[in-house]
Amino acid sequence: MNCSSTALDAFTPGSLSGKQDRMSDHFVDRTASRGGTETSKGPTEETLNLRDEDILSTSVFEEIVGSSEAISRVAGQVIRVAPSGATVLITGESGTGKELIARAIQKRSRRSASPFTKMNCAATPPSLMATELFGYEKGAFTGANQRHAGRFEAANHGTIFLDEIGNMPVETQVALLRVLQEREFERVGGTQSISVDVRVIAATNCDLWAAVRSGKFRLDLFYRLNVFPIHVPPLRERREDILLLAKYFIERYAAKERKRIQRIEKRTAELLEAYDWPGNIRQLQNVIERAMILCDADTFFVEKAWLHSESEPRLGLQPSLTTQERELIEAALAETCGRISGPDGAARRLGVPRTTLESRIKSLRIDKYLYRVEGRER
Repeated sequence: MNCSSTALDAFTPGSLSGKQDRMSDHFVDRTASRGGTETSKGPTEETLNLRDEDILSTSVFEEIVGSSEAISRVAGQVIRVAPSGATVLITGESGTGKELIARAIQKRSRRSASPFTKMNCAATPPSLMATELFGYEKGAFTGANQRHAGRFEAANHGTIFLDEIGNMPVETQVALLRVLQEREFERVGGTQSISVDVRVIAATNCDLWAAVRSGKFRLDLFYRLNVFPIHVPPLRERREDILLLAKYFIERYAAKERKRIQRIEKRTAELLEAYDWPGNIRQLQNVIERAMILCDADTFFVEKAWLHSESEPRLGLQPSLTTQERELIEAALAETCGRISGPDGAARRLGVPRTTLESRIKSLRIDKYLYRVEGRER
């Protein structure tokens, strides 16, 4: 969004509170510099009105704000998968709003009135992962003085959101795979199977294929989770949404701090749009909150020093999971001379059922017979 003004008139209180048809705000030049006197200039050079269709699309779902093609694509996927009940794997860098996507799916599903339970696998100690998910029986271990229900029991008939699924220990992955396949589990220390009806939505900011290759993540579990993949783009790939998001957060924190912000400084708008935001929406939110605390006038501004120009490490996915999947399967076929089943077959090596591997080979159009010929030649 290019603006030739010094300050951008940004807000009408409550304009982004969810109902976008109430928005009539626009961007307009008011001052020559921070604290300057107001001027009255023509709308052609000094005012950039948001078109009605842009305004209506700025808030996709609740706190998911944006009008870019990238976020609209995500919204379309949410609308399609929500009523289906399918397992969803949400991928994307840290801070892109994966939990918001999960909540949007749950709210538009047939389970919307049922529990939404979440667990961050990265924040849960590996030794406690199984007890947190599946609960435990009295006497299962020292300190287990009574039976404890886990997250899956709490989420029965509802949805469970497993964030940072790539951090789940392999032994817990086996139990999760059983829940996905058979919809039942046992509490830690128990022998009785417990049936549950739970929709699983998982999220990760890491490369699960790399985890599969290194033996840290089961390939069969990946297939079970990846029924319907949704990739949330980083903020640098949806720059047209940056000012809309900034406006949303400014309004939120202005209300919290009891301040009335009328404008965004032009220099600040340019800084926000030009920055790469390695921490994505979470970083933008934090910068807006800090600036709001320090802002005493009615013009919002951000100090340039707060936005680090140096390259920062990014946690992200490899460009193509399909390419990596093909490479993994082809490597297994080469090692087994094209054999699919049996104790020395590719399916056993990859840890997936033979039928699943056959299906993926067909889907990826891999010529398994080529590896049999190469094996005979060797």
